[in-house]
Amino acid sequence: MKRIALLAALALVTTPVLAYQVTGPVVEVTDTKIVVEKGKEKWEIARTPGTAVKGDLKKGSKVTVEYTMSAVKIEVKDDKKKK
Repeated sequence: MKRIALLAALALVTTPVLAYQVTGPVVEVTDTKIVVEKGKEKWEIARTPGTAVKGDLKKGSKVTVEYTMSAVKIEVKDDKKKK
């Protein structure tokens, strides 16, 4: 019972990961990326070996891709006007 309470408390404390979605037909698919057309835009999203795929993923299939965004590098530019 204490484990369940601890897990519930940790779930409330941790920062949620923001997830986004894009839906449309597959324009291109490889082992490392998927390209989905949404309106006139093409969304290229990276794939990893851990990417879960449910169904037969191929060009022309209508899909909904759930993805997250994370920072790879942050560079702070100092304001040169400040003294």
